[in-house]
Amino acid sequence: MPIVIPKKLPAFKILNHENIFVMNDTQASHQDIRPLKILILNLMPNKVDTETQLLRLLGNTPLQTEITLLKTATYQSKNTSEDHLESFYKTFDEVKKHTFDGLIITGAPIETMPFEEVSYWNELTEIMEYSKTNITSTLHICWGSQAGLYYHHGILKYEQEKKTFGVFAHELFNKTNPLLRGFDDEAFIPHSRYTTVLKDDIEKVPELELLLYSEDSGVCLVASQDRKHVFMSGHLEYDYDSLQKEYIRDVEKGLEIDIPRNYFKNDDPSNDPVVKWRSAAHLLFANWLNYYVYQETPFELK
Repeated sequence: MPIVIPKKLPAFKILNHENIFVMNDTQASHQDIRPLKILILNLMPNKVDTETQLLRLLGNTPLQTEITLLKTATYQSKNTSEDHLESFYKTFDEVKKHTFDGLIITGAPIETMPFEEVSYWNELTEIMEYSKTNITSTLHICWGSQAGLYYHHGILKYEQEKKTFGVFAHELFNKTNPLLRGFDDEAFIPHSRYTTVLKDDIEKVPELELLLYSEDSGVCLVASQDRKHVFMSGHLEYDYDSLQKEYIRDVEKGLEIDIPRNYFKNDDPSNDPVVKWRSAAHLLFANWLNYYVYQETPFELK
């Protein structure tokens, strides 16, 4: 089934070329079907890249989805044109009277800052509070997952001595959880972060279930028992070259950065990256949309 997005959105042309089933909003209006309404709060600097990454995964499932892109009103992006934001994004004030089937809160490159010092923290907490009653299920990614765990459950994040950077194998803690249906015995997932949450802290909260964990990269996937919230510290949505671009950027800035682990062929940055996470990415997003959103949401949103 297609993902419904504006025809002029840059992702439309890219995904159509990749043979991802996309449909513009004019075509969708003539169909007698109720698509899932998904809200995406995009906090990443390069919003066009993140849009395309997420829409690629949402568009490759059997469920038709209609996307609304959300920006913060209290912080203006410096890396995405104002014209793009005005054309395709809404603010929370414009959507808060509505109900959505799903919400995705992305990461943001502000992880070492205390939550309360983030310029849009109050706005974000308002959105997360809204998600309790107006969203069937919310998927939090990377910094978004740390913010969600802190806001909803009081779980702290901790700064690490070195950046967790690379592609890591993760153990499945509960293979019967619907989010992990179809997963192999090990799940390879990219990580790129300077902070982490602790496994012991997660296990102290009975409302939470730890689903994916790595001895090398730590907590990766956590879900609430009521399926309302999913917290993923990794970046399954990343393109094949996302870590490569980050590595080159940091090297050019003269930063101390290790070669991303288990990523380049033979761990040699002169070689191409080897993608090990694509199938897990498509599975997780399909499972979330099906079991945590579609199977739980009412037919009529109110």
